[in-house]
Amino acid sequence: MAGTDTSKEFIFRPTPAIILVEPQLGENIGAAARAMANFGLWDLRLVNPRDGWPNERALAAAAKATHVIERVQVFDTLAEAVTDLTLVLATTARNREMYKPVIGPDVAAERLSAHIGAGEKAGILFGRERWGLTNEEVAISDAIVTLPVEPAFASLNIAQAVLVLAYEWRRVALAGMPLPIAEDLGEPAPRDQLIGLVEQLGEALDRAGFFKTPDKRPGMMDNMHAMFAKAGFNAQEVRTLRGVVAALDRRHERANPARTQKKD
Repeated sequence: MAGTDTSKEFIFRPTPAIILVEPQLGENIGAAARAMANFGLWDLRLVNPRDGWPNERALAAAAKATHVIERVQVFDTLAEAVTDLTLVLATTARNREMYKPVIGPDVAAERLSAHIGAGEKAGILFGRERWGLTNEEVAISDAIVTLPVEPAFASLNIAQAVLVLAYEWRRVALAGMPLPIAEDLGEPAPRDQLIGLVEQLGEALDRAGFFKTPDKRPGMMDNMHAMFAKAGFNAQEVRTLRGVVAALDRRHERANPARTQKKD
């Protein structure tokens, strides 16, 4: 979905750290960075990336999320990557048979938001592309986050998983914030414009022979007035409709010159 506004400045709010453990492909790191940037996250930590760092493929895949890529921190071990965090959540789609809370992304976002809102730091662990996190890595977390995926096809690309958690984080942490684009309903049509539209339509229908019997016309006109009033058109929409009615009326007159002459 295109729509990045380069005139807007990125706001570095307190957010969860995204920790990728031994990521293998630079493209996935870049795509994860892009997903983070989409929803306002910026603290990306890499644990022993296979191809080292920096990575040109990651930069290309980040699609201008350079403010995330430029702040990437690289660690040799997971323990080093989480040392400053007081809440750590581990993502996995497999049953680890551990006595740990298992929560969904919505609950995870609520916990993260409350924790960071209290001035603490938190992070989310994501495992390797091929087999995810080890049991030892999951064991150091405070809870397991799993997504409501189809059990028969539960594996997600890292960037997809990051995107879901980042979205849930923003939805909860910035609840009530307006959407990036505002709804434009236009200037409400004045009542006299609506009345004029219906009267113009009625006259055009008269010329087209729509009202088969004169006694039906008042009731049908009342219904049309009610219909157009209920529609809630703005001023531009009414002007457009009046133009449409006029064009159709002119077309009808050109197709039936005898009837026009008879009226004159």
